[in-house]
Amino acid sequence: MSTEGGTRAVVAALAANSGIAVTKFGAWAVTGSSSMLSEAIHSVADAGNQVLLLIGGARARKAADAQHQFGYGRVRYVYAFVVSIVLFSLGGVFSLVEGWHKLRDPEELSDPTVAFVVLGIAIVLEAYSFRTAVREANKSRGTASLLRFVREARQPELPVVLLEDTGALVGLVFALLGVSLAVLTGDARWDGLGAMAIGALLVVIAVFLAREMSSMLVGESARPDEHDLVEQVLAATPGVDRVIHLRTLHTGPDEIMVAAKIAVTGTDSAAEVAATIDAAERRMRAEVPTARWIYLEPDLDRPA
Repeated sequence: MSTEGGTRAVVAALAANSGIAVTKFGAWAVTGSSSMLSEAIHSVADAGNQVLLLIGGARARKAADAQHQFGYGRVRYVYAFVVSIVLFSLGGVFSLVEGWHKLRDPEELSDPTVAFVVLGIAIVLEAYSFRTAVREANKSRGTASLLRFVREARQPELPVVLLEDTGALVGLVFALLGVSLAVLTGDARWDGLGAMAIGALLVVIAVFLAREMSSMLVGESARPDEHDLVEQVLAATPGVDRVIHLRTLHTGPDEIMVAAKIAVTGTDSAAEVAATIDAAERRMRAEVPTARWIYLEPDLDRPA
């Protein structure tokens, strides 16, 4: 997945959510709907999250220095983790509290037509943002499902946008149901239930997102297909008898560290072993562009 594709999806989502937030707040001011207020806060949280992702992407491009010798690539995971916290606290918890208040003290909706119009516009804009994210994801996910793509992707931006847009579309359906049932039954508590459903949805997405990003912060290996490619490149290098063991680690979304012990022939001279290692590194950089840090240790192949 390209970083540029993730950035395009983030910018599209930011533009959509900023416009949606304004219209939702206007609809809430007119109707007094808790579902509309929850959706407005949801859009504000999403827009803020996209700003955080853009900031994280910019800071991750800083050059490596003496204190951070492997660069700042993981900063993108830090900001994506912060996004999950914002989504949980600002979006999910607020919606749950607002819905609970509406259940305890229901207020009749005024001019619900405005809410329906705004929700319709919001669904169209969110669908556009979701379509952009899916289109960018399709360039790299292959035959994998979207859920598998979200779980296995090492770049945080597209998975975050996909989760947020999915949550936004489902949340809009919840809001539409809450407002509709409140109008049809004359019972404003349905509006409160809609807000609580939105809050519960956001909390679930936030917890899932936090779990995925925390795993990346701890440090994940290269994807299985990339790990296998690294091993194949090493094993195919002339002078390498076999790969004894291999370890990979993402030092950032777009770069990995490769550490491997390779078996060489016992009769090879030091110069021949050095030439083998140099050849393996050249092949690796040519065939595995994400392999930025490569450490190879020669050893004799002997029984464990």
